[in-house]
Amino acid sequence: MLPLIHHPDYDAQSVGDEHRFPMRKYSLVAEMLRAQGYAFERPDHAPQRWLELAHDGDYVHQVLTSSLDRKAARRVGFEMTPAIAARSRASCGGTTLAMRRAVEFGAAASLAGGSHHADRDGGAGFCVFNDVAVAALVALEEGLARRIAVIDLDVHHGDGTALIFADDPRVFTASMHCEDNWPRVKPASDLDVGLDKEVGDAVYLEHARKLVRDVIDAAKPDLIFYNAGVDPHADDRLGLLSLSDDGLRARDALVADAVKAAGVPIVGVLGGGYSKDAAAIAGRHLFMVNALAAII
Repeated sequence: MLPLIHHPDYDAQSVGDEHRFPMRKYSLVAEMLRAQGYAFERPDHAPQRWLELAHDGDYVHQVLTSSLDRKAARRVGFEMTPAIAARSRASCGGTTLAMRRAVEFGAAASLAGGSHHADRDGGAGFCVFNDVAVAALVALEEGLARRIAVIDLDVHHGDGTALIFADDPRVFTASMHCEDNWPRVKPASDLDVGLDKEVGDAVYLEHARKLVRDVIDAAKPDLIFYNAGVDPHADDRLGLLSLSDDGLRARDALVADAVKAAGVPIVGVLGGGYSKDAAAIAGRHLFMVNALAAII
């Protein structure tokens, strides 16, 4: 089976259903996959040294000691509690373990992650630590990869990832997102595709297919991270695009098929999804898992 990484701390239960961020989706994803017969590997919390590969040391210390000032915490969107620190460390540890399993087996997924708004200086947009950046830098440090690509299809621009790797030629960053959406300032990735509001399945999939092909051709990666955010869905509260369930399912399949054809290991992370119906979001996150399971 596809290696799947999950930690109970992914769901910081101090963040209730009244919050805009549907924290409960992480527990629901795990429940749905257990019902399908999947088992999970539990990661360790990322050590502070790993976090400091991608982030300022003072910021990391303030998160881990719940001493981040209120202004910085408001930018993140969470009160900086021990539960949020534990969740963020577990997410980074999970994406890093998924990276190791992808290198070993060809594909793997962490049932969290995709916190792409966190940059070197701090967090933003419900993203505390940039788990993909942490895992990519660990892979490079340990010699598990020499050339990495990040394919970010979350509806929001991957600004934090772009900034972290702006001057690192070893990591090729690509983001396809709704252009007229947050963040308003979008620092350049190596490849950016900004879509108009209300774009639906056919146009979206055409752009996605081309982006994935262009990334593989340009980057020639030996490891790919895939942020499979489901917030391009028509029902998403923060998305502004108009994909259907079938469109998201086709997107995840085309990414998986293209990466398999290129013979490159792929690490899947969940990314965003915002709705009052956490179960619907969790169900859409399974599309990525099923797509990767089909290629392993």
